[in-house]
Amino acid sequence: MEVIKKIYILHGWTYSTEKWNPFINLLKQKETEVNILKIPGLTGDLNKVWAIEDYVEWLNKILNKEKNKVILIGHSNGGRIALNFAIKYPEKLSNLILIDSAGIYHNEFPIVLKRLVFRNIAKIGKKIRESETLKSWLYKIVGESDYKTANPIMKQTMVNLINSDKNLSLNNVTVPTLIIWGSEDKTTPLSDGKLMNNQIKNSKFYIVDAKHSPMFTNPEEVAKIIYECF
Repeated sequence: MEVIKKIYILHGWTYSTEKWNPFINLLKQKETEVNILKIPGLTGDLNKVWAIEDYVEWLNKILNKEKNKVILIGHSNGGRIALNFAIKYPEKLSNLILIDSAGIYHNEFPIVLKRLVFRNIAKIGKKIRESETLKSWLYKIVGESDYKTANPIMKQTMVNLINSDKNLSLNNVTVPTLIIWGSEDKTTPLSDGKLMNNQIKNSKFYIVDAKHSPMFTNPEEVAKIIYECF
């Protein structure tokens, strides 16, 4: 059977892609070739701090081998990378699919507190640095277990990526975009998805009764939405 579509997936902030397998298998049933990428610092190696521009150029090198346009799926932090890539290299993509994507810059108090802790955790004092209990408590306050478990390179990389959202202009996305969002998402709230839909002119928006990862909890529903749109 001839493959008529190629899909590349940018996963979120995770160190394993095993949970993606059922969803990927569903996508493969529709004459597609699906490639889930090993993102540097997460499922791939990284030996220095990166910024969003580094991830965009990393992805560009991968897609340079493709003769035809591809479909790019980005979940959470992977959506942030996908959005920046779509703005810089729209000619490489036929469609962009965002699933509970990061990319909206927030100034609400809990988010500001999180950034302050990230920025100053090393300066708080020797007692805090040496106390795993106290550090865990601080991380719990700001709600960021990803940051707690990251190595020093990825901690700074995470800060760089979050700060990059300030310069992300969603109205510069011209690639046809499908936005899928969990109605009960507490990580990237539903309001973020609605804002993306409003600012990305050529976009469609679908809400799924799920939390932050509907492709894991509702794989058939998410795959069906994608089938019907493409």
